[in-house]
Amino acid sequence: MADDGIVVSGLTKLYKNVRAVDDLSFTVSPGRVTGFLGPNGAGKTTTLRMVLNLVRPTAGTATIGGRRYADFADPSREVGAILEASGAHRGRTGRNHLRMLCDAAGIPAGRADDVLAMVGLTPAANRKFKGYSLGMRQRLGIAAALLGDPDVLILDEPANGLDPEGIRWMRELLKSLADEGRTVLVSSHLLSEMELLADDVVIIAAGKLVRQGPMAEIVDATGGAQLRVRTPRPDELLAELGTAVTVTRTADGALRIVGADGPAVGAAAMRAGAEIHELTVERPDLENVFLQLTAGKADIR
Repeated sequence: MADDGIVVSGLTKLYKNVRAVDDLSFTVSPGRVTGFLGPNGAGKTTTLRMVLNLVRPTAGTATIGGRRYADFADPSREVGAILEASGAHRGRTGRNHLRMLCDAAGIPAGRADDVLAMVGLTPAANRKFKGYSLGMRQRLGIAAALLGDPDVLILDEPANGLDPEGIRWMRELLKSLADEGRTVLVSSHLLSEMELLADDVVIIAAGKLVRQGPMAEIVDATGGAQLRVRTPRPDELLAELGTAVTVTRTADGALRIVGADGPAVGAAAMRAGAEIHELTVERPDLENVFLQLTAGKADIR
């Protein structure tokens, strides 16, 4: 099933006069982590709910492994999903909560202990859910999603409530699952974390696709690296660099140079007799790219 990944085609959802999702199409490939990004109100959660057949689309289709989620005979063994922080009976322990889910899905009860170990909750397995922190509840939700050992994971804001160590743990877990050939789709507002986690990215705004592709290509396509240079003789340095470079001057007196690498600037500085006080490479990051691509497109409803 995982060979086909997730395919969203022309997906549209209307709520009265609001077009929450607008003719949206994208693919999520197996063996990779795909980040699903967009401003508040962009339609991310609505899209995920349509993929999981929790919301009926106005138009278009969403398939997982070539089939609708609703058509799976045993969905928990094929797709694991988290669309909000894990919920459970406040008086039930984490282990018993998972065992109850195992029983409902026809999964051996021992699997509960396996996934508790995977998410680092074994020490808290016998604690009641009411004593779990938000981060522990998120881990329990991920454990529940993994009960059926599914080929596909769909996670909406899974890092909410996790501390830095927990976020790093989640990153390593999801990458390892993708390395096993699974399809992993993750929605998140933590752009710096998504840059570390995701292989591919899908960016939407106001229900429409803005950009899709490998993370590196999306980031580099907006301008690539530039050099930040500080020298007491900027005019002499620029004269040596010539017209092949593009230069802007910052408010603190530094130069931002596009079109020359570090060795070229160093050689030009030597010829000009211009002492270099700072020479750093500034690369575009996902946050800046995201803000550029979605500027003015946030849909506040």
